[in-house]
Amino acid sequence: MIEKLTHFDAKGQAVMVDVTEKKETARTAVAKGRIRMSRATLTAILEGTASKGDVLGVARVAGIMGTKRASELIPMCHPLMLGKCAVDFRVLEDECAVEAVCTASLVGKTGVEMEALTGVSVALLTIYDMCKAIDKRMEITGIHLAKKTGGKSGTFVNDPEFAGEGDD
Repeated sequence: MIEKLTHFDAKGQAVMVDVTEKKETARTAVAKGRIRMSRATLTAILEGTASKGDVLGVARVAGIMGTKRASELIPMCHPLMLGKCAVDFRVLEDECAVEAVCTASLVGKTGVEMEALTGVSVALLTIYDMCKAIDKRMEITGIHLAKKTGGKSGTFVNDPEFAGEGDD
């Protein structure tokens, strides 16, 4: 079954979805993505020797800032008053990669998926920017919504880490 797209009116014109009548619920979204890099780049990040400084610390702040600005970047995205935003990293040494995980939550009338996805994207782009002098071949990959909760559609899980925690 194909769902009706909500960002278009009856004439096919783009519109911001009207959430006026929706109930406020607790909503959370978790987005994930990875950046693959050379061993030398990963070592510089872990040892704190990248010339631009604390790569993961700066990327964390950038990701949080990106989360808060999603509505300025994405047309029709509602500006939201976030209750929480966190950006965390997992170093995947065997893969020469860093995984970024952005969690955004609020109590509101619309979800925070775009905020979490924007946050993880900005965090990964910041890692690229801070390390490109070492490794221009870095590859950002696998950005996806891992999980969301709340709202009319309930829980959605799209990542093995959260398997068994909700609908598909």
